Amino acid sequence: MQPRALFSSDIPSLPLLFRGKVRDVYDLGDRLLIVATDRISAFDVVLPTPIPEKGRILTQLSNFWFARTSSILPNHLLDEPLERVVPDPEARAQLEGRAVVVRKARPLKVEAIVRGYLSGSGWKDYQRTGEVCGIRLPKGLRESERLPEPIFTPSTKAPQGQHDENISFDEAAAILGRELAEQVRRRSLEIYAAAARWAESRGLIIADTKFEFGLVDGELVLIDELLTPDSSRFWAKDTYEPGRPQPSFDKQFVRDYLDSIGWDHKPPAPELPPDIVQQTAAKYREALERLTRGAA
Repeated sequence: MQPRALFSSDIPSLPLLFRGKVRDVYDLGDRLLIVATDRISAFDVVLPTPIPEKGRILTQLSNFWFARTSSILPNHLLDEPLERVVPDPEARAQLEGRAVVVRKARPLKVEAIVRGYLSGSGWKDYQRTGEVCGIRLPKGLRESERLPEPIFTPSTKAPQGQHDENISFDEAAAILGRELAEQVRRRSLEIYAAAARWAESRGLIIADTKFEFGLVDGELVLIDELLTPDSSRFWAKDTYEPGRPQPSFDKQFVRDYLDSIGWDHKPPAPELPPDIVQQTAAKYREALERLTRGAA
């Protein structure tokens, strides 16, 4: 029997700050309660069909990576039992395995993206200009090709329903200040390198990923989610072949389906059929199982 999906959380005892594409955020005063629902978005539009257990998978995988990267950079997680902030058992039942208590942070107004391989919008930019976010790349690279070294390619952080835009490092520095932008770039590349080594040892390639950073009392910290199928492009190492798109353990499967039926990427989004839901859920589960296998 397939588990019931959670499209929206409901905690009457707590003030809801906002609902994002996937996460519902509640105000705890000096802290936040973040609930990862089973909503899924594509092309910056939330789809009407949830993916069962997706929120729990995202939470478990993010927590795994937060723990593994804490020696590189602190994160926003607090070790606080859910029972303390949501004492009502009935309200808490919907949250088990998908909610975390975190420090309040001031989110940076730039998305930190690291690319180790040429794919997605980076591939499109390269085809057009030979560059990605102002970084000149060697000629003759193929789609999905491994780059000579990972590159930091920031983007704007657009309001919900609008599209992020790739920007150069200098543009990111103008938004953040150069010193902070350089710190974000350095930490992003360090975290990506460590995560990519771990993933490859588990048979997965992290083609690219998006990090979210914030400031807590002036200190840079990782926030939101980390190295999940929602924020990263995962490929199987044993079937990797440059020169074409790669099968992936992420939302690309859903995007490909939506493109195949001719959706124009504008609301309202169409419902997903049961077989797409099941296959997407299986891809998320496999990514979690492979990445966390054998972890201490």
